[in-house]
Amino acid sequence: MEQISLYTLFVLGFFLLIKGADYLVEGASSLAKRLGVSTLVIGLTVVAFGTSTPELVVNIIAAIQGSGDIALGNIIGSNMANLLLILGIAALITELKVQHSTVWKEIPFSFLAALVLLVFSSVAFLDNSGIKHILRFEGITLLLFFAIFLYYVIGLAKRNAGQMEDEKLIVKREPAWKISLMIVGGLVALYFGGEWIVSGAVGIARQLHLSELLISSTIIAIGTSLPELVTSVTAALKKDTDLAVGNVIGSNIFNIFWILGVTSIIRPIQLSVPAVTDIALLMAATTLLFAFMFVGGRHQLDRWQGGVFIALYVAYLVFLVVRG
Repeated sequence: MEQISLYTLFVLGFFLLIKGADYLVEGASSLAKRLGVSTLVIGLTVVAFGTSTPELVVNIIAAIQGSGDIALGNIIGSNMANLLLILGIAALITELKVQHSTVWKEIPFSFLAALVLLVFSSVAFLDNSGIKHILRFEGITLLLFFAIFLYYVIGLAKRNAGQMEDEKLIVKREPAWKISLMIVGGLVALYFGGEWIVSGAVGIARQLHLSELLISSTIIAIGTSLPELVTSVTAALKKDTDLAVGNVIGSNIFNIFWILGVTSIIRPIQLSVPAVTDIALLMAATTLLFAFMFVGGRHQLDRWQGGVFIALYVAYLVFLVVRG
């Protein structure tokens, strides 16, 4: 009976997490609109941060509870799922033409995020004193990189403001009571969803004698990546390839610089050798995406390349399961 309850809470946690993020984004967007904030700013702030709230909430709770493997595994696993699984599925739906700025700036920035994380992790293991961690000052460094990325994105948006006016987000002007209910309800759902997912992951890992890193890199990572999956698949079906690709790359940058930065400031994240290996695999996957942009010289992700990505993701999952 206890086992059934554990799995039920784990699944219910995912539902609350995703719905909570939806309600929070919708409520915050409506509030910003009532306050006279432009749609462009809402898209760059409320919506962008809102789609990262599932990973953020899980990581904050994991940090508070001292579950470093869950915090790190969730981010690495989510980024791998974004790159290999979500981009792979989107590319199978339609060939993804990638903008010049994405190829030369955003994808390299995503690579830089993985590289910085790998450097911090490697330096920790070169230090022979005590338990290995991503420290608070390193978290601050990650947030500084994130600030640079935000500055770049805002500048890019201003340069493309005329084009983006035709692609405005549809933000409803909801009554004040409904906005309050959505924001408060979304925050409550996020808290309990994250709490139940982390507690469930720890319990399931102990029951099945699996590592927390395995559970967080697979089940939790895929679950928290559902907003990105829905966004990119919907965009691919509508032939909006910029959104399909940009959503994934932006999310990967957010996950490392923003979420891991905040998490490690709350509590230094304990590192393990398998986690460092996974960071190196993330770098390899990002490098492969960059290399694919030059196959045929078209800056395009073709269907066969999407198939390669999905096959690599399956191989990655098999590797994680075999490793335990």
